[in-house]
Amino acid sequence: MILDTFSLKGKVAIVTGCDTGLGQGMALGLANAGCSIVGVNIIEPTETIEKMKSMGQAFLDIRANLMSLDDIPSIVDKAVTAFGKVDILVNNAGIIRRNDAIEFSEQDWDDVMNINIKSLFFMSQAVAKQFISQGHGGKIINIASMLSYQGGIRVPSYTASKSGVMGVTRLMANEWAKEGINVNAIAPGYMATNNTAQLRADDQRNQAILERIPAARWGEPADLAGPCVFLASSASDYVNGYTLAVDGGWLAR
Repeated sequence: MILDTFSLKGKVAIVTGCDTGLGQGMALGLANAGCSIVGVNIIEPTETIEKMKSMGQAFLDIRANLMSLDDIPSIVDKAVTAFGKVDILVNNAGIIRRNDAIEFSEQDWDDVMNINIKSLFFMSQAVAKQFISQGHGGKIINIASMLSYQGGIRVPSYTASKSGVMGVTRLMANEWAKEGINVNAIAPGYMATNNTAQLRADDQRNQAILERIPAARWGEPADLAGPCVFLASSASDYVNGYTLAVDGGWLAR
């Protein structure tokens, strides 16, 4: 049956930044499809752990700081030690810093770029090496943004990093598809998460954004679960290098 191609039973996924928000929504979606989850967070993902327990799904909690590359080898090693393999990587960890471009600091530039694009690339590289050594391919899902397509305002390093995510997704897909590795991305629209708390608290900006979204609502973390499961499953085996917008119609407007 076609629904069987969406099953992730017996699969193992590494999900970075899944303590709250979009990462948690995707991790729960993958787990609901049968996947064991390796959660990589800088803090203990207490809520996610409780939700996984209630689902009866295996969850390995790994603490790591993706501001640097030092922890990446141990993340893959711990995942393989616990579950014997890795099948899926979701590169969700990311940060945002807001300031006018004329005043933007080097520190805010470097911090965002290090997590949002540098660690994403090298995490993908490490997991791709694991996929190749296992001999049966795998799935990499990068989290892009509406600012992969648009310029935005007051978020120069975030825009640069998320534009880079779309580009490097295509690059990795071009090189690794022959290894049975599918690399794709999801570009969330305006989502109700910690990163957008300032925007939603500004009545004028909030109203302007809602008026632009054909769906007339902010997205929720659960809205990413289905697209993530699709890109993680064999249903997407011939999808390579694509960035899927999950935006309530924002880009179509």
